[in-house]
Amino acid sequence: MPATPSPTVAPAPASIPARAGTQIRLNGVTKDYGLAIPAVADVSLTIEPGEFMTLLGPSGSGKTTTLNLIAGFETLTAGSISFNGADVSALPPHKRNLGMLFQNYALFPHMTIAQNVAYPLRERRVPRAEITRKVAEVLELVQLTGRDDNYPAQLSGGQQQRVALARAIVFGPTALLLDEPLGALDRNLRASLQMEIQRIHREVGSTFVFVTHDQEEAMNLSDRIALFNDGRIEQVGTPESLYEAPETLFTARFLGDSNVFELARRADDTVVWENTVWALDSRTVSARASAGGRAALVVRPEDVRVGADDAAVPAGVNSVPATIRDIGYMGAYRTAVLSFGRDGTVGRARFDATQTDLSVGQSVTAWWRVDKQRVVAV
Repeated sequence: MPATPSPTVAPAPASIPARAGTQIRLNGVTKDYGLAIPAVADVSLTIEPGEFMTLLGPSGSGKTTTLNLIAGFETLTAGSISFNGADVSALPPHKRNLGMLFQNYALFPHMTIAQNVAYPLRERRVPRAEITRKVAEVLELVQLTGRDDNYPAQLSGGQQQRVALARAIVFGPTALLLDEPLGALDRNLRASLQMEIQRIHREVGSTFVFVTHDQEEAMNLSDRIALFNDGRIEQVGTPESLYEAPETLFTARFLGDSNVFELARRADDTVVWENTVWALDSRTVSARASAGGRAALVVRPEDVRVGADDAAVPAGVNSVPATIRDIGYMGAYRTAVLSFGRDGTVGRARFDATQTDLSVGQSVTAWWRVDKQRVVAV
């Protein structure tokens, strides 16, 4: 992601206290519309108080439906949802006290910024003096002090999204649910608002549940990620654990780029791909791959080195012959598209931009350290 200037960060108003947040627990949650497979199938997940949890996955994977079930916009087919141990499965949305932020800002165009932010407080019949105070506090939090009397059309897209965020948190919701809120913004503005959302999450201290299909966004923002696939959770963990220790090929491919070698067979300390025997470190075999069934070995492009001849390959590593199909210059580094082995399995390597001894069409040896590979379930 291109570097963007850091925005000026204002301190949180002293009168907005940090909140411990709310625990959200999903137990066997299912939503079935009567199609071939349920939209959400037996999902169990605990979101800890104050956590920034991202529901990540491709379109149709069940992440947005899960968010709507938490919000109460959809009814459960099976399972239960609880907030701080209290079952809310049967509660309508307005009784769950949740803040919502959507890609569509849903601001009232005929209302000023202050009136838009005050709307949920007026609906809750909060006294006028308290409304004035809370609106001022939250506009300071989102760095829009002085824009009270502007109308939405007078603000940029990023500023409008900040107004929507202020409105979503002004009443102190149980948790904040964010459904692809940055999807309509350009790349640089998205990066800036990601930083703003991180800052506000830290300062408010509430539980945030964020839905996106953007892997970089999820990696940047989240304490943990729940990766969805076909209505189920494929894997849950920190961004680092999902990237560095994927359990399945789906996880390895969805979070970042991977070189993938589907294995012919596996022993205790070796694996075989085509006719190539590679060393195996049992600590890099995922639990789901250890259970048996088809498996693949994956290596991230940044962990693959390319040598012009075998003499450049150090001892104790795994290697494979390859041909360079293309080289791309990315500024800080170069990428090489490679054909591995006799069947020409396509992969990638990343190397320093100053390295100029490699060329398209060249036969090379690709190699990597054994502890940098991962054997995953297919």
